[in-house]
Amino acid sequence: MHQKIRKAIIPAAGFGTRMLPATKSIPKELLTIVDRPVLDYIVAEAFASGIEHVIIVTGRMKGAIEDHFDHAFELDVCLRNAGKQRLADRIEQDTPGAGAISFVRQQQARGLGHAVWTARHIVGNEPFAVLLPDMLMISDRPCLKSMVNLHSCHGGNVIAVERCAPEDTHKFGIVSLKPTADGPVVNGLVEKPAPGTAPSNLFISGRYILQPEIFDILERQAPGAGGEIQLTDAMITLIETQEIRPFEFCGRTFDCGSPAGFVSANLHMATARADLAPYIGIEMEALSSARRAVA
Repeated sequence: MHQKIRKAIIPAAGFGTRMLPATKSIPKELLTIVDRPVLDYIVAEAFASGIEHVIIVTGRMKGAIEDHFDHAFELDVCLRNAGKQRLADRIEQDTPGAGAISFVRQQQARGLGHAVWTARHIVGNEPFAVLLPDMLMISDRPCLKSMVNLHSCHGGNVIAVERCAPEDTHKFGIVSLKPTADGPVVNGLVEKPAPGTAPSNLFISGRYILQPEIFDILERQAPGAGGEIQLTDAMITLIETQEIRPFEFCGRTFDCGSPAGFVSANLHMATARADLAPYIGIEMEALSSARRAVA
C-alpha cells in the first residue's frame, strides 16, 4: 500500500500578465468560465479526486481568493430571505468546509518551484498533488483522480502529459520516456527545447503528484529560466533517485491564463449547458451570416 495523496497545492500567486488589463485588480484565478471562477473548477477537481486538504499559494492583491472560498453569511441570509433557496444551496454546497483549505503567501515572485516550496510546512512529510490554476482539464474522470489511481499502484511521482504537434514542442516542457516491465517512466525533461531537438511530443500539462523529497531539492535549487526557481529543474534532479511516471491525459485542456484558451473554455462550457447552448448557436449563426454578407 502506498501512502494516500491527501493534500494538494494550487499555486495562485502570479500576476496574470497575459490577461491584462482584466487582471489589474481581479485575480486571474477568479476570472469566470461562464458563471464560475476558473479556480472553482480546479479546487473541485482536487476534492473529487480524494484530496482532503487544499493549499492555495497566494500573493499580494489576492485576498479576494480567500474571501471567495469563505462562507458568505450575509449573502446566504439575503438569498434565502429572497426565496432563492436553490441558488443559496448551490453556493453552500460548493463552499469547502471549515479547515479544508489553507492559504500561504509566496511573498516574492520567484517561480513555480518556489511557490510549491512555500507550502512545505503544511504538506509535511507525505506525497502531495500540484494543480496549476490556469489549466482547466475536462474529461469524464478527473485527471488528478486517474493520476491518484496510478500512484496507488506504483507509488513514486506522477505527472500528467499530453501530445502536441511536433512543430509546437518548443513552447512546452517536454518529457522523454523509457519502457519498463511496469510501464513507461520519465528519463528526461527539457524545458522549451529548440525546434527540431525535442525528445518526444509529450508535454507536461499542469498536474503533478510529487514525493516530499522535492522540497529539499527546491530549497537548494539554483534559479533557472527567467531567474526563477523552476519546478521542472527540480524534477530533473528528482529522477536521479526516484521514478516519475507519466499519465497521458486524453481529454480537453484549456489554458485559461491566455485570451484564446479563456474564450475557448467559455465556449466549451457554455455549449455543454442546456440553458446556454441555444444562445451560443444563435450567436454563431449571426456571426456566420455577417461574414457571408461581408464576403
